[in-house]
Amino acid sequence: MQSGVEKLSPTSIRLTVEVPFEELKPSLDAAYKKIAGQVSIPGFRKGKVPPQIIDQRVGRGVVLDEAVNDALPDLYRRALEENEVTPLGQPEIDVTDFSDNEKLTFTAELDIRPEIEVPSFEGLEVEVDEVTVTDEDVDAEMQGLRERFGTLVDVDREAADDDFVTIDLSASKDGEPIEDAQATGLSYQIGKGNMLDGLDDALRGRKAGDSTTFQTQLVGGELAGQDVDVEVKIGAVKEQELPEVDEEFAQTASEFDTVDELTADLRTRLEGNKRLEQASAARDAVLEKLLDRIEVPLPDRVVTDEVSQRREQIREQLAYAGMSEQQYLDSEEQTEDEFAAEVEKRARDALAAQFVLDEIAKKEELGVEEAELTQHIVRRAQQSGMQPEQFAQQVMQAGQVPLLVNEVVRGKALAVVVQAAEVKDTAGNPVDVKNLQPDGTYADPDAQDDEAAEAAEGDDVEDATEEDVTEQSATEPAEQR
Repeated sequence: MQSGVEKLSPTSIRLTVEVPFEELKPSLDAAYKKIAGQVSIPGFRKGKVPPQIIDQRVGRGVVLDEAVNDALPDLYRRALEENEVTPLGQPEIDVTDFSDNEKLTFTAELDIRPEIEVPSFEGLEVEVDEVTVTDEDVDAEMQGLRERFGTLVDVDREAADDDFVTIDLSASKDGEPIEDAQATGLSYQIGKGNMLDGLDDALRGRKAGDSTTFQTQLVGGELAGQDVDVEVKIGAVKEQELPEVDEEFAQTASEFDTVDELTADLRTRLEGNKRLEQASAARDAVLEKLLDRIEVPLPDRVVTDEVSQRREQIREQLAYAGMSEQQYLDSEEQTEDEFAAEVEKRARDALAAQFVLDEIAKKEELGVEEAELTQHIVRRAQQSGMQPEQFAQQVMQAGQVPLLVNEVVRGKALAVVVQAAEVKDTAGNPVDVKNLQPDGTYADPDAQDDEAAEAAEGDDVEDATEEDVTEQSATEPAEQR
């Protein structure tokens, strides 16, 4: 077999492959055997029909087509290996020349990774917002803590904002009840606006035992987006009594003895959270600045596939939230064209970032240790609300270990870039970015020891992924993301 490469663009090539007819003999033999097992010819047992009889009754051309179809995948793979080509996505294969007892010639047009020249990223300068924690921030945090320890008390008065009500809901269309839009005993806080449009207005001024009907649109089901009538019955009206902020409350709601200690702790926690947000903003700003300095050609088909996947994910998320795409666009005050352009831009930015970080990882010779992947799986499991072992098993079954490996490697590459940058806040103060973790996220240093201990307990997770990690390179093809 002979093969050659022709570069069509910075992100695509054409492989031309010539195969002597003799090399197709194993595929021809397999084709005869397959067809012999499929046809019924008098005088011959199924599977025992001689090749010359198959040529007479079925046709030599059918056999040749079957042989070529069987041989092409392996021939394509060998051509990739001979020319050291890593494909992105599926190729477009065209058989350009083939006849009986003659050589087979075919071409394969495919997308490849662009060649990227990454400039020096030492000393990239970015600016992020200054971390400030106001008294109002602390008061809001304290208010949230009070609400967590508040109690609900029945009241005999008209319902108002912030009251909790127990309600029954019954939706109907043209007088016919909607089976999937009936509910009893729901607890709802007036003013939240997170259930049905018009519900808050219908509840305000009503007392326990009252009922009323209002018109709204359902956000899910077969009648999503259509006007329906909803009857709401109020079973109870309750107001929330909040505890006083005193020493007794401090001791009940925390490990502290005094209000001053609790307040100081809330301020410290708020500052820590804002510093993590600041560090994440620094990470994004550094990556954006680096990408602005690099021209990254993107394969059109890969971009199209990425956009399609993102649109499908958005549709699934909206469906889960009970919203149609049009309702989402209306809430965001976007047109379909604006939304499509935004999704495409995000897809292009993400692909460009992946190619650049993969190149950096390659140059820096970054890999993944089993412990790093285990920690990443633990974090991803926590985000998914699953046990690490269950999440790891799910990842293994779906063949997504390479995806997680790439996430960690790219995160390590991003950490290298960020830690080489000069990050300051708007007040001119240096921003500490040393807490950037191997997977590209930031964590509270005080929490890292606990997380490491939790990851260390996940021996089953590490055992399940060890072999997969060692077999992955730092720069897997994009289709394995």
